[in-house]
Amino acid sequence: MLKVSKHRSLVGQLLLMTVAMFGFGFLLVPLYDVFCEVTGFGGRTNAVAAAVDEAPDLTREIRIEFLTTVNSYAQFEFVADVDSMTVHPGRMYAATFTAKNLAAGHKIAQAVPSIAPGSAAEYFTKIECFCFTSQEFMANEERTMPLQFIVSPELPDYVDTITLQYTFFDTAPVAANVEN
Repeated sequence: MLKVSKHRSLVGQLLLMTVAMFGFGFLLVPLYDVFCEVTGFGGRTNAVAAAVDEAPDLTREIRIEFLTTVNSYAQFEFVADVDSMTVHPGRMYAATFTAKNLAAGHKIAQAVPSIAPGSAAEYFTKIECFCFTSQEFMANEERTMPLQFIVSPELPDYVDTITLQYTFFDTAPVAANVEN
């Protein structure tokens, strides 16, 4: 009788742990979203609508560096049209990136942004960005894609350079894995 009681207790504990782990798995997505909003990780920089400051800080200059990479499975060329630019906080700026589908067929790609230092992410607001949506490319199509942004005048003084990196992914392998 004692053995049956111990087994029931163990089975109950294992079931409780299984339910807790299953629940934790569902909580990971909202927890990750909150983490990204707080830290700016994953390029999440637009928590609130941007407002153009009528009086930009012309006494301060911030260097914005643009880096691009292409996922190893993506058959694309992807480059920033300029490597960097100098901006004044509070003023809206535009940059462009060029992507080309190197494949002989139709492709869908997504750019995933990242900002460094992470503390600058909350002060960097993208008004318009090709990274907001997936990009469809016909075979061998080349396209210029826009980015409009503002750096807040509230950016801490110790930050004088912001690096914006985009990684370009072919979404077809991801879609294939989801379907299987």
